[in-house]
Amino acid sequence: GIHAVESLLRHRPEGVLELFVLDTRAKRGDARLETLIIAARDQGIAVQYSRRESLDKLAGPQNQGVVARARPRSAGDEQALAAHLDGLDHPPLLLILEGVTDPHNLGACLRSADAAGVQAVIVPRRNAAGLTPVACRTAVGAAESLAYYEIGNLASLLDQLRERGVWVVGTALEERSESLFAFQPPNALAVVMGAEGAGLKRLTRDKCDQLLEIPMAGEVQSLNVSVATGVMLFHVRAQRESSE
Repeated sequence: GIHAVESLLRHRPEGVLELFVLDTRAKRGDARLETLIIAARDQGIAVQYSRRESLDKLAGPQNQGVVARARPRSAGDEQALAAHLDGLDHPPLLLILEGVTDPHNLGACLRSADAAGVQAVIVPRRNAAGLTPVACRTAVGAAESLAYYEIGNLASLLDQLRERGVWVVGTALEERSESLFAFQPPNALAVVMGAEGAGLKRLTRDKCDQLLEIPMAGEVQSLNVSVATGVMLFHVRAQRESSE
């Protein structure tokens, strides 16, 4: 898609091997595609003009006339995350995803995180979707723009974040859970989201400073994890902006 490829060329052009673009040379072309072609050629990337059927075969019918063949993005590790946090000049807003194995959900969470101003997304090294082509396409560019880390021990990471002065909140339906709508976010915050069904693991919930729930007005008692992530992050953003 246009936004995903545009973000890839802006943030990681060295990873792009080839660009396939819908051949509109016989008629007036799409200005957005022309901009991508120029950007790719400026980086020395080969551009192949292709028919619609070829693009659909490469990446499905939702490609918007452009497909990039690229090396996978490598996630940062624990050391890279620590260096990233040390280098921030303001208190962080972090998103931690536990047990999110659907790449569509991961991509949608990344998209919401980017829009809400999250400084880093953190996932477990195991039992996670990973930055697959589906996740990157669903993220619409956010998979390239966001700092993204995979860690081995989530419980240990939460302890380390708390030692840094980061307040850790998780989402869960428990007796001690408080309403999101009454939550006043501190400056340094990590939001921990679990997948639908299983939710957060018991150890993860125990490591959180606070548990929150999203109040439901109807009969439905749970939301898709990507929707719930968007609700959480934008409530935090709204509260921060109103306090400023």
